[in-house]
Amino acid sequence: MNISIIGAGSWGTALSLVLADSGHAVKLWGREPEIADHINKHHRNPKYLADIVLPESIRGYSEISDALIDSDVVLFATPSHVLRGLAQLVKPYLHKEQILISVVKGIENETFLTMTQVLKDVLGDVVHEDAIGTLYGPSHAEEVALRMPTAVVVSAYSNSTARRIQELFTSSMFRVYINRDVVGVEVSGSIKNIMAIAAGIADGAGFGDNAVAALITRGLQEIKRLGMKLGASQDTFSGLAGVGDLVVTCTSEHSRNRYVGRRIGAGESLKKITAHMDQVAEGVKTTRSVYFWAQELGVEMPITEAVYQVLFEGLDPGEGVYKLMTREQKEEVLF
Repeated sequence: MNISIIGAGSWGTALSLVLADSGHAVKLWGREPEIADHINKHHRNPKYLADIVLPESIRGYSEISDALIDSDVVLFATPSHVLRGLAQLVKPYLHKEQILISVVKGIENETFLTMTQVLKDVLGDVVHEDAIGTLYGPSHAEEVALRMPTAVVVSAYSNSTARRIQELFTSSMFRVYINRDVVGVEVSGSIKNIMAIAAGIADGAGFGDNAVAALITRGLQEIKRLGMKLGASQDTFSGLAGVGDLVVTCTSEHSRNRYVGRRIGAGESLKKITAHMDQVAEGVKTTRSVYFWAQELGVEMPITEAVYQVLFEGLDPGEGVYKLMTREQKEEVLF
């Protein structure tokens, strides 16, 4: 199939390799013409995963119209805060026969929409929602690009679209399961970035493994609490998009969100950290969205609240942990 990937960052580049290995022709779009030219001339992305050689079936583009010619599938691999604008940009070149896939993790600040909901909101009059799906799970781009074993889930608004996406991506080192709970998958895979910041803060402040394990475990309960309030299936949170993605993002050296948290825990400011990062730590923006979303829905999320206060209200990380540890004593309630 002919596949267009909107976003030539590390995740878009890694997935272009998965798709090329499965025999598909891939058009990889990025804003910078020099990146597209380098991909076409030297078969490497000079900015992201620069050591990985890309097959000739992956071509670089910097013009949206050219990147979308004859596409069967359009995959969005962008930061969450630019997805709406890019969806508007590609809209004139889409048609109802295409499949749209989001691999973007986050919750939109202004609307509290998940990423597939953003695509439906912008493109619903061009592409039916049954043609929209998403791919989530424990899958750092650095390992996927090296063809290390990886398992993820696909979720879509129709079973046939989910199966088509599953077939599209499946290879010997990239295993895809179907999960029919779209909202649960997207909520899990987005909020886990907040918990990764929390785990990084604990690590950077030197609080030890016990604290990180507690944050992962109680963080999963917060994700469940909000997800089930929105109608998600409890089983999703025990799967790859839930506990699988949560664990890898909270513990891996590849995790940008954990990296941000570690530096904050060590005493640096968020502004200084993000000013020198080439890639986006989605958990920062998602923290703001989920904090206000939880308040609106009346969902108790104390870890999210503490991370929000550390990131945006100047709360000392140590004081944030103290507040969590000295909350009212409770029974451990597991859904």
